[in-house]
Amino acid sequence: MSNGLAKWDPFRDLTEFQKRLASMFGGEGASLASFGEADWHPAVDVAEDDDAYLITADLPEVTKEDAQVRVKDGVLTISGERKRETEEGDKNKKFHRVERSYGKYERSFRVPDNVDPQAIKADFKDGVLKVTLPKGEEPEPEEHRIEVN
Repeated sequence: MSNGLAKWDPFRDLTEFQKRLASMFGGEGASLASFGEADWHPAVDVAEDDDAYLITADLPEVTKEDAQVRVKDGVLTISGERKRETEEGDKNKKFHRVERSYGKYERSFRVPDNVDPQAIKADFKDGVLKVTLPKGEEPEPEEHRIEVN
């Protein structure tokens, strides 16, 4: 004897939702997996002790080759890309939930005046990038007299 109620299947609803999103954002071939491939921002801690500033960035599943650190015009920038693993079997997978983000990332920080950009060091181990900015002498502030006309 049936009471007329259908058993709720959350995955069926999610799959239907995925199909609707795919049709709105890219046609039949699009998948929910592609929506996770957006810019993301790795978590960063900035600390200071007597000798240096330390920037620690979590870069899970990023290789050392895919992480760049550069300094230009007094700004330190950490950038790169977290790539999604591609396997032949991925095409046949049904994703029920995609929460992890992939794609390009970039974080920028102003370098304090008492840091020599040539002395900055970066180490990468186990998905964690540590950038050390050793402190130097505080530069003397420059004073420029402006002639009043």
